[in-house]
Amino acid sequence: MTGTTAHSSARHTVLGSGPAGTALAQELVRRGHSVRLVDRKADGPGLAGVERFAADVSTAEGARAAVADAGVVYHCVNVGYHLQVEVMPRIQEAVLGAVEAVGARLVVLDTLYPYGETGGAVMTEDTPWKATSRKGRMRAELDEKYLAAHREGRARVALGRSADFVGPGVLNSTLGATVFPGALTGGEVLGFGDIDLPHSYTNIEDVAAGLATLGERPEGDGRVWHLPTAPTVSTREIHKMIEERVGKPLNVAVLAEPEPVGPFDEQFMAEYAEMFYQHTEPQIMDSSAFEQTFGVAPTPLGRTLDDTLAWYGEWLAQR
Repeated sequence: MTGTTAHSSARHTVLGSGPAGTALAQELVRRGHSVRLVDRKADGPGLAGVERFAADVSTAEGARAAVADAGVVYHCVNVGYHLQVEVMPRIQEAVLGAVEAVGARLVVLDTLYPYGETGGAVMTEDTPWKATSRKGRMRAELDEKYLAAHREGRARVALGRSADFVGPGVLNSTLGATVFPGALTGGEVLGFGDIDLPHSYTNIEDVAAGLATLGERPEGDGRVWHLPTAPTVSTREIHKMIEERVGKPLNVAVLAEPEPVGPFDEQFMAEYAEMFYQHTEPQIMDSSAFEQTFGVAPTPLGRTLDDTLAWYGEWLAQR
């Protein structure tokens, strides 16, 4: 392997300041690490203990600048949905080259997309990668390249896969701004596809804790892990749990087919159509391997909903 040896005392650098990257940066600070949070502008709100850094990690120069002096790098970068197939491979090439050069370990935030349609089978780390969608095939190709880099000794890499996000700060998710504001205000709550099917959701803070654990535990390198995710229930059951907490029935509108609605505009939904199978068959993610290996349990779903409703209450009050 090229570059210098990464030490545990070296900087932990988080690429991408969306909900996952931001939650991860804060989790790493809580764990006592020196943390750099990278995005294109570095103009987000100040976070205690976090150095914000501006770089375009889709370029070799930007990626090298971003990861300088890093011992562990976390790839949490995402781009506009319509740009993913074009841009994400370019980001991978730049980031992999940069971590190879400095000798940093790389932890990648990943999705369930490589599995494709499973017919409702429980997804484990041994589930075959059978994606047929453009974005699913792209993600699978990226993951194959990450794991090949590890096998070939060019970089030490671990992949952490998450189900749909939910939690404080999560807006653009099917269990985000289309659900919680309406639940709190009596407005419309949107459900996608068949809301009676089991559907896994991963607490954004469990995403952060899982990625941080992979960053601290190099014995997890060289493979895919499912990040800690609460036992799966149906989206309708989640709606019932929210109703119990807000003390009134939800005004649920079900989107049976992909079409523009709320924060999801026409461009996004046109791209999302190929992924809509996630709402017409069960999406059940099993994270027991991670939980047993690292001794990390997911946040109970009820507590996730309590925390998310509290965050959205404050968010609405500021608007």
